[in-house]
Amino acid sequence: MSFNDVLGWVASLVLIATIVNQIRKQIRDRTSEGVSIYLFAGQIFSSLGLTVYSYNLGNWVFTVLNFVLLLTNITGFYFTKKFKDEEKG
Repeated sequence: MSFNDVLGWVASLVLIATIVNQIRKQIRDRTSEGVSIYLFAGQIFSSLGLTVYSYNLGNWVFTVLNFVLLLTNITGFYFTKKFKDEEKG
């Protein structure tokens, strides 16, 4: 594995960890305060497009990263919508 591959994987893990931590905080606090559902909607479409793009280029670091980001953004979208609906009553 080259230095660039290691760099890509480490950077990917840091990015995923920060997003997962934010979603975990939302779930723990059961709130969507300050979080826009449009943020996750836009990131879902972007991650999907970038996953396909990276796969077509044969770049596995970014294929895996963007696929995991897609899953975390779907999760974030779900909980943001759920908590916003609960806040409305």
